[in-house]
Amino acid sequence: MPKFEEFAALEYQGWSDNATAGSYAGCFAKAAAQCVPVFVATVQARPGVQALDMCCGHGVVARGLVDAGADVTALDFSPAMLELARRAVPEADIIEGNAMELPFEDNSFDSVTIGFGMPHIPEPQRALSEAKRVLRPGGRLAYTVWHGDPSVSVVGDVFGAIKQHGDPLVALPPGPDAHIRADPEFSLPEMATEGFLDAKIQTIASHWVVDDPGAPFDFFYEGTVRGGAVLRAQSEACQAAIRQGVIDKVLSKFGATGPWTLPVPAAMVSGIA
Repeated sequence: MPKFEEFAALEYQGWSDNATAGSYAGCFAKAAAQCVPVFVATVQARPGVQALDMCCGHGVVARGLVDAGADVTALDFSPAMLELARRAVPEADIIEGNAMELPFEDNSFDSVTIGFGMPHIPEPQRALSEAKRVLRPGGRLAYTVWHGDPSVSVVGDVFGAIKQHGDPLVALPPGPDAHIRADPEFSLPEMATEGFLDAKIQTIASHWVVDDPGAPFDFFYEGTVRGGAVLRAQSEACQAAIRQGVIDKVLSKFGATGPWTLPVPAAMVSGIA
């Protein structure tokens, strides 16, 4: 299993930046917030449930779990994100830690959630193993990833514009596939391998509403690490061409007049320990 150590360093440095964390929370994550009610329902969060929110980011899933009455522990590796989470969810126990080496005893939680953290973990399968370890028998896991297919998601359109207009010599350290777990032919067998029962996948129709058709470019440039690093490494001419490519795609697919409702669907994978 690749360890992707350079990728891990890139992710830690990027998500430790206050500006990147804040931009993600304020813009990109508006789509992520639409998944919170599905998380709460899927893991059956309620009073008496001991819930762990792994890769908690700015705390949007943890907030939903707390509001449902669960006793929440939230963990992330980014000090910048943890500061946002502490402000958003003061009721939760907020911990800095590694999703691949959780600092908890076996059978500690009734539920585990991972809101869009899997693509940022160098060895995602280890995180699933750790989630299974800390869950009590019958406990519930749910995680989300973004769909990357341009036929269904504007996320795919951004990466399509990068491929079409970007400098092919710009490269990042290799990392895990960001969208592969949206494919049930990959994610469901992986869940079974890790010992989860009744594994399921569902699509959540999350979206962005924007007044600027170039906003998806800006969300990636300012509020992501992997995609943002690719964009920031481009020349100014390439950046302008990529942004215009995104604009052209939005206008052609979603109309010439805004505001635009842009699909950013998520895949939620769930199972029982």
